[in-house]
Amino acid sequence: MAASGGTRATGTSATTARGTAARRARVPEDTGAGARDDGSFSTVTPDAARRLLLGAVEAFAERGFHATTTRDIAGRAGMSPAALYIHYKTKEELLYQISRVGHDRTVRVLEEAATHPGGHAERLAEAVRAFVSWHAGHHTTARVVQYELAALAEEHYAEIVALRRRCEEIVRGILEDGLAAGEFALPDVRGTALAVMSLCIDVARWFSPEGDRSPEEIGALYADLALRMVGAVGGAGR
Repeated sequence: MAASGGTRATGTSATTARGTAARRARVPEDTGAGARDDGSFSTVTPDAARRLLLGAVEAFAERGFHATTTRDIAGRAGMSPAALYIHYKTKEELLYQISRVGHDRTVRVLEEAATHPGGHAERLAEAVRAFVSWHAGHHTTARVVQYELAALAEEHYAEIVALRRRCEEIVRGILEDGLAAGEFALPDVRGTALAVMSLCIDVARWFSPEGDRSPEEIGALYADLALRMVGAVGGAGR
């Protein structure tokens, strides 16, 4: 869910997200209970605020941010339109909270991976494994954030881009350490970091719970691909 950004349209994934939003692309609607609550907002309280976030994710995924009304969101949450404004001032604030919760979690996932015991290859493998698994397991939320990033207000956009930049910095740090230690062979650390991030984030675009592989299995596959991408010497348990 995260990649770098500087100005409002800077960074590979941020640029992709803005371009997609500008084309008014729509996120494919998931079906089943998993589309309704994938655990992304389990820590949000009170319950009414959490239900509104879930309703917003569902509505944004189905109709897009601009075509969604607050009445639609409230209805999906089983609440009246007036009740929505008790918890959120605007529809944009809902999108911001969705983006903030998701990015906070992905930053934590990567920070934990960066301190994973073992060599630099193990750290990279763990980072990719965890990052991919999260994006697959929370694919609806991740897709909404990617497609609708440009709809955020300027100050919220800047805050989310800073979190995306932090994610890239973590991955880049792992690559720099591995390169310095002679474990990795790569010509461009920043470019490789962006490539790894893009590979991980794109899982949210196509992942389906009805597919043949679980989020964990896809994470393991992508971890191996990332190690091959950086020319890891000896790999990580390969």
